[in-house]
Amino acid sequence: MPEFGMTQGTLPLLALRSVLLLPGASAPIELGSSSASSTAVKRASERPRGDANANLLVVAVQRESSSSEATVESLYAVGVLAEIVQVRHGVPGRFTCILRGIARVNILEISSADDHQTCTFSRCVEPLGDSTLAYALAGALQDLLKQHDALLPTSAKTKARANELARIAALRAPSEIADKAADHVDLGDQERSEVLQEVALAERLRKVIELVSRAANTLQVKRDLDRAVREHLSKHEHNALLRHKLRAIQSELGETQSEVEERWFTEIERRLDEAELPPEPRAAADRELGRLRRMNRQSSEAQTARTYLDWLASLPWSASTESPPGLELTAARELLDEQHYGLKRVKKRVLEYLSVRKLAPGKRGPILCLAGPPGVGKTSLGRSIAEALGRPLVRISLGGVRDDAEIRGHRRTYVGALPGRLIQAMKRAGARDPVLMLDEIDKLGGPNLRGDPASALLEALDPEQNDAFSDHYIGVDYDLSKVIFIATANDLGGIPAVLRDRLEIIELPGYTIDEKVAIVQQHLLPKQLHEHGIENFGIELGAPLILKLATAYTRESGVRNLERAVASVLRDVAMHIAEGKPPPGALTEESIASILGPPRFHDELAAKAPSPGVVTGLGWTSTGGTLLFVEVMITPGKGILRRTGRIGSVMKESAQAALSYVRSHAVEIGLDEDFMATRDIHVHFPAGGIPKDGPSAGIAIATALVSALLRRPARVDVAMTGEITLRGHVLPIGGVREKVLAAHRAGIREVILPERNRKDVPELPEQVREEMTLHFVRSIREVLPIMLLPADDQAAAE
Repeated sequence: MPEFGMTQGTLPLLALRSVLLLPGASAPIELGSSSASSTAVKRASERPRGDANANLLVVAVQRESSSSEATVESLYAVGVLAEIVQVRHGVPGRFTCILRGIARVNILEISSADDHQTCTFSRCVEPLGDSTLAYALAGALQDLLKQHDALLPTSAKTKARANELARIAALRAPSEIADKAADHVDLGDQERSEVLQEVALAERLRKVIELVSRAANTLQVKRDLDRAVREHLSKHEHNALLRHKLRAIQSELGETQSEVEERWFTEIERRLDEAELPPEPRAAADRELGRLRRMNRQSSEAQTARTYLDWLASLPWSASTESPPGLELTAARELLDEQHYGLKRVKKRVLEYLSVRKLAPGKRGPILCLAGPPGVGKTSLGRSIAEALGRPLVRISLGGVRDDAEIRGHRRTYVGALPGRLIQAMKRAGARDPVLMLDEIDKLGGPNLRGDPASALLEALDPEQNDAFSDHYIGVDYDLSKVIFIATANDLGGIPAVLRDRLEIIELPGYTIDEKVAIVQQHLLPKQLHEHGIENFGIELGAPLILKLATAYTRESGVRNLERAVASVLRDVAMHIAEGKPPPGALTEESIASILGPPRFHDELAAKAPSPGVVTGLGWTSTGGTLLFVEVMITPGKGILRRTGRIGSVMKESAQAALSYVRSHAVEIGLDEDFMATRDIHVHFPAGGIPKDGPSAGIAIATALVSALLRRPARVDVAMTGEITLRGHVLPIGGVREKVLAAHRAGIREVILPERNRKDVPELPEQVREEMTLHFVRSIREVLPIMLLPADDQAAAE
């Protein structure tokens, strides 16, 4: 624009009451032919064509629309140098002037001529500032402008607007982008004035970005509202159409809407009569029926009432499947033996339970809780009890339940309210005396903001209260006294004490290796052969291979992972047969290795030689027993005891108690009284990623300390468990069966136990008792002679 290169001068003034023009933009302005503004336009357009100021004038905006004559004080400080593009004469006495903005100017002085005003101005200097920031803001503004136009209604998306957006996207100068974008978007007069007055380029870009973003958000809200209204109207029209069709169908059938509703009332009353509701629930149902007859049939409250009445009619208030009088315990025993291997004590307790049910069917029996590691058959045992009693079984998973409304139900005032899980289970059972399996009761959520589901369960499990169980949705008492509740749990410590008090605990311990082999041969292998469709192809999995799977590829108390391993082997065999290859017949150890890969578990003791400071302990987890190794290292130092291996506070205290005992009996053990003066002791429990805690590692820590201090190797073929006191006494511990079975699985055949745990020996499987040597001790003095070997040169060198 060379002809507009002037930086200052005096030109006719066009004072407007609103901002209609920005630099780089064009706008039509309607004027009266006798006004000062029209005279200013005429004087600018009358200049000769060769004059540098031809068709130029200054456009300024008045601060207040009531001002009659423009002064420097009444105008905004920044105006626009504009070119007259075209003048159109229309209605007599008025004409339209099309102006194009050129640049921002500072208004310095205003003078009055004969019949118009002139303005002395200087061109604004627009500082670029940080060029990187300016270009980044300009690019962001271009992207935001595209988003804005994409949200416009279809009627506003004209071709001219799209072309204008494309021209703005092609611009590179940040100043032009800012002004063009502000003109492109529908802004108010005040917003345009703010953009015009902002001379600093970066601040102007930020201002325009803010205004365009606000306009885009407004368009988005309008679009969402329009969509919601359209969807509502569409659904309303769809429902109206369906109701019209329904009336047409009923008209063809000769029925009316009142007849259909009356038929529904007749049907629900018939169902309520057949359900034989007790007096209180029947009175509630009749009361709800009366309210429903007076309601508008299309209201949401009427639908809620219908749903409530349907639940009342669907519940088994009187239907019963009492155990048949001829229930034979012999048949029940055969059923348990057929479906479960081993578990003699558990089966005996179940048969006792069934016997009482047979002799006193109306009496309230205890609530059983089958506790044990995963995969030992808790859920399947509950299924067998239901089958033996001839009652339906409904399983309720309580794991992860955090809301007491899951147990007691929601009140009907809430949208989408439903009864609790117990009432829903009763509806599924179809009888008032089913077997309800409360699975994973130890994983029930504790008290929180949504209530305490464990406390809500107390009423259902208390035999003295569950004949009048209250569900918030049903709103009347429901009799659960005929229900047989059977709970399952992995960790009894996870059950709240008040809830555990209602349960009779039946512990299901882990299986021995021989029991696992027998379970696979008698139960799991035939089941998996049938499920894979290869039972008729002569596939054999011998006892040695099952033993290999149970020891080298799985290490668990139950048989769940063992079943998965068998399934993996049979899937590979099924694939070979499906491909047309001959069946392999008897599988070999090499074929197992090729399918499952190298063994995942190895004998942890096979490669270990006795060494000072290393002892094998025993621990208990919710999945069964496990080996717990203890390592002690003596280093030069100042008597500091370090304990590592992600251990808890109780285990740390056991290590401190063991060290205190060793220090107090140093001379008796064969150490100097001040042996700690120049030594540090580091006690470590390997597998540092696994948390460990509990007092039962006390004698193992004490033995490892003495072994390391005396530099006498400790036997690795002997495991031990027991709590130690400061005087060296060995106290009893829990989980004896699981710990001894863990040692047996690992190939250890000698275990040291507290004397007061001798009572737990009958709990061990007969095979384990025959193969294991159990040492019962009262104090640590009895442990050391069993565990410590004589010192030799090799051990001393180590």
